[in-house]
Amino acid sequence: QVRLVESGGGLVQAGDSLNLSCAASGRDFGHYFMDWFRQAPGIDRESDREFVAALRWSGGRPWYGSSVKDRFTISIDNAKNVVYLQMNSLEPGDTAVYYCATCVGPSVSTCTRPETMDHWGKGALVTVSS
Repeated sequence: QVRLVESGGGLVQAGDSLNLSCAASGRDFGHYFMDWFRQAPGIDRESDREFVAALRWSGGRPWYGSSVKDRFTISIDNAKNVVYLQMNSLEPGDTAVYYCATCVGPSVSTCTRPETMDHWGKGALVTVSS
């Protein structure tokens, strides 16, 4: 059974940094993509979650949403089975629940839509004050 558990969320001020973690277990993720999405306050539907970042478990070029590119970095520690999202220069507009998810692919560009994710974590709340 696939399990994704996010941690590291919290309340920070604009300009601060946070590093989210996603502990992944329950399958061999070697052929999958790992994603981060976020759901801002007032957004009710899973299908409206915003794509943040994606990376193939085995490595390669990461893919970022336009609103976070150059500020956020996705990485994977294969030995620990942990996916990270380093978030720098946080802005109030980054306030959201951040979700870790898995995607079968076949390409990273396929894995930028919520409907292509096959498993989700429960999310971690990040609040950025101005």
